[in-house]
Amino acid sequence: MTAHLILASASPARTKLLSAAGIAHTVLVSDVDEDEVAGRYGALDSFDTALLLARAKSESVASLPEAADALVLGCDSVFEFDGESHGKPYEPAVARERLRRMSGSSGLLHTGHWMVDNRNPDDGGSGATVGAVATAAVHFAQISDAEIDAYVATGEPLLCAGSFTLDGLGGAFITRVDGDPHTIVGLSISTLRELARSAGVSITDLWKL
Repeated sequence: MTAHLILASASPARTKLLSAAGIAHTVLVSDVDEDEVAGRYGALDSFDTALLLARAKSESVASLPEAADALVLGCDSVFEFDGESHGKPYEPAVARERLRRMSGSSGLLHTGHWMVDNRNPDDGGSGATVGAVATAAVHFAQISDAEIDAYVATGEPLLCAGSFTLDGLGGAFITRVDGDPHTIVGLSISTLRELARSAGVSITDLWKL
């Protein structure tokens, strides 16, 4: 039995991950205001924030007519460093300061996943709405100020949770990942498999071979 997956995210890295894993999908971007959603719940830790925002994105897209009869997956990543939650830095000065602190140290990248089964019950839909967080530890090399300045100047870290990537230029500064490396990119395929199973769907039903 095949199933249609909708990714509720504008992230090119996430859709690239799904395509590389052979998973057919379409993209519908949510209009969720992340700061507004997080603000409604007060102080949350990085783990809970990642799950909350993933759920908000998934449920927002699942409410659209275009998402009828599909599985809808929302994701959000939050980097935890020294007990602080780091989302996207947006500003070069913020990214630069974070990278200097992270140099030679390590932190945790939490990626929240939330799936809504919008399929018609007559077509096997379970009505499930399920979530999980995948966490991986990221270890950074010693990064010189010149390297940090050059990296920030590329613009890459400004729109990345934690101010770095694994699958881009930032990968040069990561020495080790403990956990599923897909988590660092923003979507754990193994976590997706478990969520799909909760909705009665095998990951093989999502393959486009």
